Amino acid sequence: MKKIGFILLFFLTTSACSEPETKTEHSVQKPSFYAGQEKRGIKSLSPGEIKGLLSGSGTPFGGMAKLAELNGYPGPRHVLDLADDMNLSDEQVAQIQAIYDQMKNDAVELGKQIIAIEKKMNDAFADRMISEKILQSQVKESADVYAQLRFVHLRAHLQMDTILSKEQRVKYDQLRGYSTAADVPVGHDPEMWKKHSRTLSPDHPTKSEEEP
Repeated sequence: MKKIGFILLFFLTTSACSEPETKTEHSVQKPSFYAGQEKRGIKSLSPGEIKGLLSGSGTPFGGMAKLAELNGYPGPRHVLDLADDMNLSDEQVAQIQAIYDQMKNDAVELGKQIIAIEKKMNDAFADRMISEKILQSQVKESADVYAQLRFVHLRAHLQMDTILSKEQRVKYDQLRGYSTAADVPVGHDPEMWKKHSRTLSPDHPTKSEEEP
């Protein structure tokens, strides 16, 4: 009996070892998220980002002024587009237009610089002429210009705060889809309610996380 058991165990062991390997779901290699982007002229910039940088738009890099826009500081371009709905005065329109024009002029110039720097880095990698020293210098140069560009967009939103009334800012949020009258309980100040709501948000630090 022991002999039969030993033979059976030997057979099962050798059979298991001789079975061909099968690929599991985890062993299947999926294409890289970057697949196709190797055909770009500047690998680090999408065509949309290049277009945005050349036009002075705030859309590149996920939204240059998203931090301000989503915290209740309207952007000049969108406010001008919503001038009638927000009941802007002629004086307000003139002030906001001046802010927008200055922002766009500065942003276009800085955008061109970023594109030039990124192309220089791209070419250095493509030609295998890059070194750690060159890389460090060019990355710092790109980061410095990016910081200036982000400041230009955020500053424009900040400047809007002294021009618009509280009611106009609330209206802007409603028109942009950030909030509605139904979000604010009757009898509560809209801006104070928004601040209170942020402190209760699960994303708030005390709880735990184009011009747009």
